[in-house]
Amino acid sequence: MERESHHLWGRRHLLAVSQADAPPSVKLDHKRITLTVRPGATREKRAEVLHEWHKRQLHAVVPDLIAKWEPRLGVKVADYFLQRMKTKWGGCNPRARHIRLNTELVKKPKDLLEYVIVHEMAHLREPNHSERFVALLDEHYPGWREARAELNELPLGAEHWA
Repeated sequence: MERESHHLWGRRHLLAVSQADAPPSVKLDHKRITLTVRPGATREKRAEVLHEWHKRQLHAVVPDLIAKWEPRLGVKVADYFLQRMKTKWGGCNPRARHIRLNTELVKKPKDLLEYVIVHEMAHLREPNHSERFVALLDEHYPGWREARAELNELPLGAEHWA
């Protein structure tokens, strides 16, 4: 069994890797994330299983956050996508009404995920970072500057597989 430290929703968890002749799985308890993989699974396979689990964690909360903010911002998100991004926390295509979220957000506190969602959804009304965009965030998410500062202090990626 190997032990590594991983983050989920801003909290550090010990990662325990175990092997079993069964489909890969991930389980979470108060202090530990247990990753079960087949014997001989590569580092890349372990990372892939954990990444897919992270995406499921995001899919479990993102739709509710979008639904919470659509009426407040007066916008409708046609779809959202999760992807690994090297330099950004999110993105928006105002014409298609799509937002993209960096999968690394699953490792940050949930309020920072919410800030990124609100930021990208605000772009559906104001496509750039104009004064009107800033006013929209000020009105609907007054703590956005603090959230942005906290997010910018955190690394985009914090996990290193041994």
